[in-house]
Amino acid sequence: FVFLPFITFAGSERPQSSPQAVEVGSIAPDFTLENMQGEKVSLAQFRGKVVILNFWATWCPPCRNEMPSMEVLHQTFKDDDLVLLAINVEKEGRKQVARFLQESPYSFPILLDDENQVLMRYRVFQYPESFIVDRSGVVVKKVIGAVHWMGGDLYNLLHFMVKG
Repeated sequence: FVFLPFITFAGSERPQSSPQAVEVGSIAPDFTLENMQGEKVSLAQFRGKVVILNFWATWCPPCRNEMPSMEVLHQTFKDDDLVLLAINVEKEGRKQVARFLQESPYSFPILLDDENQVLMRYRVFQYPESFIVDRSGVVVKKVIGAVHWMGGDLYNLLHFMVKG
């Protein structure tokens, strides 16, 4: 892995009563969020595919740094049952992401968690943070911090999960 810095919430922003953290080996909790086109997208609709859930924000430099390799990964495997869902966690997400995409267009799906319901359900406190979910819905890897998605052990894991 090539780890880049990540951003951590201030302690006071951490929810006081949140569910147990999503860990490797557990079933990824289902959710439904809107994409940038206003369509409802749920995790359950991708059962049978390998899914990467990437929590990010437009103001997060490490998040922005890993996006070009996420785009290449998406383009490489989009026809091979790999789904990349970039979950934006900003309060004014639709407006912020639209502005961001004008400067840096990406084709992978971006979902809006502007009320932080999914963020809290997954207990995400650092950006970027990603979860790799196998075809049966089990979290097989949790990645904290920005990575280069197109190389090393992480790429090899995804290639094996998708291609066998």
